[in-house]
Amino acid sequence: MAKMLFLPLLILLLIPFECESFSAENPTDRRLLVLVDDLAIRSSHSLFFKFFESRGYVLEYRLADDPKLALQRYGHYLYDGLVIFSPSVQRFGGSLDQAAVLDFVDAGHDLILAADSYASDLIRGIASECGVDFDEDPDAVVIDHVGYAVSEIDGEHTLIAADDFIQSDVILGEKKIEAPVLFRGIGHSVNPASTLVLKVLSASPSAYSASPKAKLSTPSITGSTIALVSVVQARNNARMLISGSLDLFSNRFLRSGVVKAGSLNKHEKSGNEQFVTEISKWVFHERGHLKAVNVTHHRVAELAEPAMYRINDDLEYSIEIYEWSGSSWKPYVADDVQVQFYMMSPYVLKSLSTDLKGLYFTSFKVPDVYGVFQFKVEYQRLGYTSLSLSKQIPVRPFRHNEYERFIPAAFPYYGASFSTMAGFFIFTIVYLYNK
Repeated sequence: MAKMLFLPLLILLLIPFECESFSAENPTDRRLLVLVDDLAIRSSHSLFFKFFESRGYVLEYRLADDPKLALQRYGHYLYDGLVIFSPSVQRFGGSLDQAAVLDFVDAGHDLILAADSYASDLIRGIASECGVDFDEDPDAVVIDHVGYAVSEIDGEHTLIAADDFIQSDVILGEKKIEAPVLFRGIGHSVNPASTLVLKVLSASPSAYSASPKAKLSTPSITGSTIALVSVVQARNNARMLISGSLDLFSNRFLRSGVVKAGSLNKHEKSGNEQFVTEISKWVFHERGHLKAVNVTHHRVAELAEPAMYRINDDLEYSIEIYEWSGSSWKPYVADDVQVQFYMMSPYVLKSLSTDLKGLYFTSFKVPDVYGVFQFKVEYQRLGYTSLSLSKQIPVRPFRHNEYERFIPAAFPYYGASFSTMAGFFIFTIVYLYNK
């Protein structure tokens, strides 16, 4: 009986440790759940999965309709990240559904979602909730009669050689991707006004989305508006990768050579391997993850942080910002970090100087307005996690005994008063004693 009570207690104690591998001090996801339609994908996409394992990730493969499927237990998430390679699944198994996946992202976890021409309404629904809309035509695929990859078996030009990448070193790495990326699948559109969704790989201006077997009508999306691969960074800094091609990650595409139509350059290896490796590093926070620590402020020539400031005080403000490199924290260097001294609106807006070692600092004079202010740092930069910091501090006016005895600005009034008294005295003498 004692053993039966001990086992559930042990499970309850171990689950929190298993779920807390994602932390502020070690932001890289480590335990990933991979959902597949068929376990054969584990072999056909083994190179992509090995990239994760070589970087220290633990992958658990499950069928998407497994009746025992669950993302959390006893209120704790069992995984740090989710990879959905099951585009045709109509319904997840167990307690997993669209709402559970979105709750997983809302909790700050990351997601990779790959679709294809057989994408189900479930997969489309998840993508739509993340700000990505796949072509509504279920038979539509991306076709490009100009920018296709030369192939002996693809006469419909649905095998695309895409090379229109986002210009961001933090998302795709500092090394330029020289070879085109092979893509076969469905296109999607994103809201150009959204700052959360970014097109990482776009189609060429000659591409369009339509069914290759149906009579051509007006395509719903065309040209560079077709996104092939997009990423999303939510306001809670959770990251998502949404691809319209499952083959993009396959061993065949990763190993294949590529020749783009109209080009004389023959690449022995496509850019798929470099592309999926670099972008997966970004999605799972191996790059572009910032943290801010040691926020301090004090009066000039003092070290202690005061409980309040007085109007016109001279103060100094500093903050340390670091970037996660995948294994350790390194100083983040930029010239666009700003601090606001804020009450209803910014009274002071200052750019912070840096010592190139992670420390940002500035000094300014407290405005001649009293009230409850905030030091605010709102930092958003393409590809990096956002920083939102605020620290409240009251500002008081001068006390009655802190004003200057004589205010220089009032000297003309002093002079006018004394001159009036002197004139009145002289007038009185003259009036009284003048015969």
